[in-house]
Amino acid sequence: MDKLKIAVIGTGHLGKFHIKMLKQIDNCELIGIYDVDSSAAKSAGDEFRVKVFNSLEELLGNVEAVSIATITGTHHEVAKRCLENNLHTFIEKPITADIIHAEELVKIAKEKNLNLQVGHIERFNPALISLEKYLIKPMFIQTDRLAQFNPRGTDVAVVLDLMIHDIDIILSLIKSEVKEIQASGVAVVSNSIDIANARIEFENGAVANVTASRISQKKMRKMRIFQRDNYIALDFITGVSEVYRLVSTDEKLNSGFISFGEIGIGENKKMVVYEQPEIKEINALKYELDLFVKSILKKEPPVVSGEDGLRALKVAKHIMEKIDESRRKLNI
Repeated sequence: MDKLKIAVIGTGHLGKFHIKMLKQIDNCELIGIYDVDSSAAKSAGDEFRVKVFNSLEELLGNVEAVSIATITGTHHEVAKRCLENNLHTFIEKPITADIIHAEELVKIAKEKNLNLQVGHIERFNPALISLEKYLIKPMFIQTDRLAQFNPRGTDVAVVLDLMIHDIDIILSLIKSEVKEIQASGVAVVSNSIDIANARIEFENGAVANVTASRISQKKMRKMRIFQRDNYIALDFITGVSEVYRLVSTDEKLNSGFISFGEIGIGENKKMVVYEQPEIKEINALKYELDLFVKSILKKEPPVVSGEDGLRALKVAKHIMEKIDESRRKLNI
């Protein structure tokens, strides 16, 4: 199988991880890198021993695909040029800062039959991947994503910086259209929203309560899923998931189950069991980039499509609009 010729655009903190991971993927060849900051590009080029392109135009003519890790405000401009030059494009989340720009990228990719994948990395977190064997049909989801303050990322509100991770996961798990959103949030240390909470109601009756903060003393990235006969807890920091289930008493139990006793009577009697799925040894960034490369070589749709990124952005923007409404009412 031929190797995919790829380049990285953006050589900052995250871009360097993209460079490192792509150099480890067998079925692609990292041709080079580019950054508008030539000194940053040179530093990354020296560190990873990779060619530095002097301009975006030069890069576009030498590769088949790109991985974009620039700041959110530049996503649209850079990705549009890449797609218009017939390059398959991986772009970090959020897909763009504005819905109209995201729609344009999705449209171009579709018209040119190009793969556009959005870097919603938590889709590939070991905690979530370990649940593949379970039927997930949530009726209520609670998420808490808290981070210590870091000036990097404050160019956008916490909804687009952190909460959008959980929005994307929730939309991938709840197979229903959004019915209503309520939200509140405040700016504390930056000029944009630093802490936010949203309640998302879906047409099928499912509800998600989502909290994100970048001014926490401790880090937390947890999700709790409630559904019929199941309670599932995920920790995205440790990669561990825990499953509590109700099973029939005559169901053959695996040795990994821990029983908490029985509930009900007669034919309705069930056992409460606990299990911790095996933790998958996965580097989430390498895994998603590898899947992007394979999707191109195999001519298959990307795992997290541009449409997925657009849908998550629309919900995030709706949340931000609701926050603005609540702040106006409170004269904040």
